[in-house]
Amino acid sequence: MGALSPAKTPARANGRDTAPTRVVAAVAVLAVVGTLAACSGADGMSDASYDEGIAYDDSVAPEQWRDVPTDDQEEYDDSPEQTFQDVTTSPLSTFASDVDTASYSNLRRQLRQGVAPEGVRIEELVNYFDYDYPTPEPGAEDPFTVTTQVARSPWSPDHQLAMIGVQATAATGTSRGNNIVFLLDVSGSMDEPNKLPLLADSFELLVEQLDEDDTVSIVTYAGSDQVLADSVPGDRRDELVGILRELQAGGSTGGAQGLQTAYELAAENFVEGGNNRVILATDGDFNVGPSTPEQLTDLIEEHARSGVYISVLGFGMGNLKDNTMEAIADHGNGNYAYIDTLDEARKVLVDEFDLTMFVVAQDLKVQVEFNPATVAQYRLLGYDNRRLEDEEFDDDTKDAGDVGAGHEVTAFYELVPAREGAQVDDLDYQDVESGQSSDFLTVHVRYKQPGAGTSTEAVFPARASVFTTRPTSDFRFASAVVEFALAVTGSPHAEDASATRARERAEAALGEDVYGLRSEFVGLIDTYQEIAG
Repeated sequence: MGALSPAKTPARANGRDTAPTRVVAAVAVLAVVGTLAACSGADGMSDASYDEGIAYDDSVAPEQWRDVPTDDQEEYDDSPEQTFQDVTTSPLSTFASDVDTASYSNLRRQLRQGVAPEGVRIEELVNYFDYDYPTPEPGAEDPFTVTTQVARSPWSPDHQLAMIGVQATAATGTSRGNNIVFLLDVSGSMDEPNKLPLLADSFELLVEQLDEDDTVSIVTYAGSDQVLADSVPGDRRDELVGILRELQAGGSTGGAQGLQTAYELAAENFVEGGNNRVILATDGDFNVGPSTPEQLTDLIEEHARSGVYISVLGFGMGNLKDNTMEAIADHGNGNYAYIDTLDEARKVLVDEFDLTMFVVAQDLKVQVEFNPATVAQYRLLGYDNRRLEDEEFDDDTKDAGDVGAGHEVTAFYELVPAREGAQVDDLDYQDVESGQSSDFLTVHVRYKQPGAGTSTEAVFPARASVFTTRPTSDFRFASAVVEFALAVTGSPHAEDASATRARERAEAALGEDVYGLRSEFVGLIDTYQEIAG
């Protein structure tokens, strides 16, 4: 898979930095799932809830699939997938970057519990996995590289697939410490094994990574909010862990006031040049005070402009408000992940801490210009609620996704090749008759340096050399993830998408699979096929 050099700055490919150690079983989503826990009162949690070896999940055997109804209290965004676009009338495709991966671990949770998959977002499934993209050279003008590869579409042999990968630098750009506020939902609905006990154990993993240069504040909320710690040095781990161990669940859910308090603490302890962040952990939605996505995102956007970002971590099931959680992360310059196991917590909060916490490019937008000489039609696979109007690409007031140190952003386009005699437009490829230009497309990336108000654009042409009849294992595996998602969602634009074919291709493209994540995906397809009949 060839790296594309920016039109303004040539770059050489080098080996991709690997993340710190991960747990082999870690397989759920990295990103950040969260909204604000819902619910009704419950009894306090006993200390026994934290006993060693406690089971966090309530999995359902495959044969019980049809006996487990989908919980109608869960809510998901239903943004429609993109249809095929004609290059002659719509030569540009624009979307905001998205590093969330909550949909993957939530899908895994649903399959393990015998619940029909909902909230399947293609880009989050694809972005859950690592790919071998080249990293930026030291001192490179842009903090990322762009890689493109084109091959035949497995589910539509007459079509092609274009895989576009953006790889951010692993350099964090700051060593001034972390100012982190834990915002923890302790309402009554959190009194379940896979909620508050898992939450406490997860944050203990994070605490173990901090030191004297970091400060931690802890805010809990139920019917009201409470400050349990204010700017405690990160090396006072016993004190912080002790607070986590004493958490008990009970009461209603007034998350908006908790958010306000958490942001105020983050502002009071703000570290110039450091990582200032609220980490929200919850199981559902607000039921006291402001609760609609619009009310919550207005509150979040106001504070995001101050330089305090947010990460959202979701726990449990039953009242998951996926749509609200994603909105909070998107509007708060943050990310969204779903924690269904302690291994996933380790993946998100330990192994990929830098990816989650340290931003290297803000408001990163991608605009792809298609060459009508080679592409007649296209459609973006995924990013259904992240698509932008073409004119918003140059609008620096339009919010987009932030990318953390070492993050990857991968997108797929399904292409219908052009035929001879096709008409052309007048962008970069004007005056080109069909068949005379072999370029597929040009990738334009616009982003802001952290804290900057104006954006910079980098341009990456994709020449004929990006097409291959022998795609890399990364391409084959990622395209299998896409095909599985299309099959699970019953996409009307990919009727031939097959979970069976996706499984065969994924299993043949595991690569080194050091942490076993790709192998687990193959196992998830097996589970889906068993329970779906």
